[in-house]
Amino acid sequence: MGSKFSPTSPTGKWLGFVTAVWVQAISGNNYTFSNYSGALKTLMVLTQLQLNNLSVAKDVGKAFGILAGLASDRLPTPVILLIGSVEGVIGYGVQWLVVSRRIQPLPYWAMCIFLCMGGNSTTWMNTAILVTCIRNFRKNRGPVSGILKGYVGLSTAIFTDVCSALFADDPAKFLLMLAIIPLLVCMTAVVFLREVPPSSSAAADEKEENSYFGVVNVLAVIIALYLLAFDLTGTHGRVFSKVFAAILVVLLASPLAIPMYIWAKNMIRSDGKTADDFERSVAEPLLLVATKAEVEEEAAAEKKRPVLGDEHTILEALSTVDFWILFVSFLCGVGTGLAVMNNLGQMGLALGYSDVSMFVSLTSIWGFFGRILSGSVSEYFVKRAGTPRPIWNAASQILMAVGYITMAMALPGSLYVGSIVVGICYGVRLAVTVPTASELFGLKYYGLIYNILILNLPLGSFLFSGLLAGLLYDAQATKTAGGGNTCIGAHCYRMVFVVMATACIIGFCLDVLLSVRTKRIYSNIYATRKSKKSFNGLS
Repeated sequence: MGSKFSPTSPTGKWLGFVTAVWVQAISGNNYTFSNYSGALKTLMVLTQLQLNNLSVAKDVGKAFGILAGLASDRLPTPVILLIGSVEGVIGYGVQWLVVSRRIQPLPYWAMCIFLCMGGNSTTWMNTAILVTCIRNFRKNRGPVSGILKGYVGLSTAIFTDVCSALFADDPAKFLLMLAIIPLLVCMTAVVFLREVPPSSSAAADEKEENSYFGVVNVLAVIIALYLLAFDLTGTHGRVFSKVFAAILVVLLASPLAIPMYIWAKNMIRSDGKTADDFERSVAEPLLLVATKAEVEEEAAAEKKRPVLGDEHTILEALSTVDFWILFVSFLCGVGTGLAVMNNLGQMGLALGYSDVSMFVSLTSIWGFFGRILSGSVSEYFVKRAGTPRPIWNAASQILMAVGYITMAMALPGSLYVGSIVVGICYGVRLAVTVPTASELFGLKYYGLIYNILILNLPLGSFLFSGLLAGLLYDAQATKTAGGGNTCIGAHCYRMVFVVMATACIIGFCLDVLLSVRTKRIYSNIYATRKSKKSFNGLS
């Protein structure tokens, strides 16, 4: 029985994926700054520019994700997860001590360091999860990316709603959750998540994986709708809130049904052999031939410069025009999205909303829908028509630009509409870019390539949140007796939204260009999969 639960068995492989989903469900703590930024601003007596720079320090932590990328090729997955979770305990733990007034506010530079640590902790978790799972399920990169990134998007709503339900939006208790819960969840992934060698029965695996990913998608949508219903039904009593939290835990545990089903299916086989055992015995001679061919292909590839779709080293990837097109277009999308997420608290107050937690949850939940749908939809069109994956990024950039223009107009309900649109498009951007990078530059050095792309998070946060939003807000603000700068009215962020809409239009043009340049690659992927499907049908 033990071997059936080993990380390299089918049951263990999916058990590892479920624990990866749980880690992603709590690793979006970097997006929850708006839930406690007001407490930091009051305790430390900060201007809006200083507060925004604290949020930049949080995002700068992702710049050190390069270390996680380098480590992903040298250290096992459990070690990377442990580093990230321990760093999160320190980074968010110190913030909790300050906000709970157990210690006096630290100097501004010291707080920047601890926010940076909190932000960096998620890069270790995300790198361990994404690199391992995309390598384990390389035939379904789109759904894997969509599901995992989708749960990251949901994590903001999960943390926000659970804190609201149990602790009445107490920012100190919220920070304590951010410090402790990721550590506990990562401990489960440390036990079960490992990189698994490719199976010899790839075609059968891909078909079976598709059905299981469909189940995970349905369960994830149920969780998202459950969270959305909680947000839209207003205030709740203490008993109702506790029941909500208990049901949420059950829903998050529900993907365990998949590895349990696989285990039960293998246990009841009368011949004592699993399907994998049989397929491996039949396919092993063919696998040896295929392996020899792959070695010969790799040897030949080393003698020529790689083209898009081949395995690239870091330097080879960075020397391509396509990498930088992807990099800059990614900056336009995620940088502006982060500016909204980091400033939702002040945006809501400027427009007269006393409680902004609704907007934080809306951005998170609709970001989930953007991530999970774009991952599966883009995969479907790659397999069915060879549609370049970057075309979905282009569509999201235009929609995001429309969202910013809507928010700039400040019509009644525009912040609700803007929060939803920005959440969806930010989610699409993340979920589509992850598999795109692996398809263009390969999986061998994917951990480092992914983290170089993620440099756009601190860079975008600095440019659009720290500089653009911070400076323009303070320029519009009036001094208040309580200290700090406060701006009330639609004019506070209007110019910020106009500039960000322009950036998204630039990103749209770049994504269209990348779609044209990569059309051949996706046509080849489509043709290869079609020919394999035809061969399997004949055999």
